[in-house]
Amino acid sequence: MKNIKIEIKWAAIFVFMMLAWMVLEKSLGYHEEKIGDHPTFTNFVAIPAIAIYIFALLDKRRNFYHGVMSYYQGFMAGLVMTLIVAILSPLSQYITSEFITPEYFPNVIKYTVYKGEMTQEEAESYFNIKSYMLQSAVGALIMGVATSAVVAVLLKSKSRR
Repeated sequence: MKNIKIEIKWAAIFVFMMLAWMVLEKSLGYHEEKIGDHPTFTNFVAIPAIAIYIFALLDKRRNFYHGVMSYYQGFMAGLVMTLIVAILSPLSQYITSEFITPEYFPNVIKYTVYKGEMTQEEAESYFNIKSYMLQSAVGALIMGVATSAVVAVLLKSKSRR
């Protein structure tokens, strides 16, 4: 357990950042009156998400590997963090949907149907808590693996001689 203490810490930070991001989106109106711009705005969450992975792997390199970390070690640390985030993402989605922005699903369904992008049934099938819990877990896995791979390349260090 102490081998993954850093990954657990940063996974928790990541989840809290995502919840804070949802509060930000809602407070800026992207879950209500600006819902049409939500798909574009929500992509900006990649900036703090990538930053957290960078800080996590820097922390792992500095405090666990004593300043020397191979690509494999960095990638594996990123994968462990990714698995923890993916496991926690359905809970995070539940908190978002139930407490932060319970009106999001009705609003996005109404908007999508109004724009003719989906039928009522299609929108209800796609925009719901069960669907979003699955999407958040799968998305966390895909983006986490990709981010871990890139960040591990950038933060690998050569051994000291």
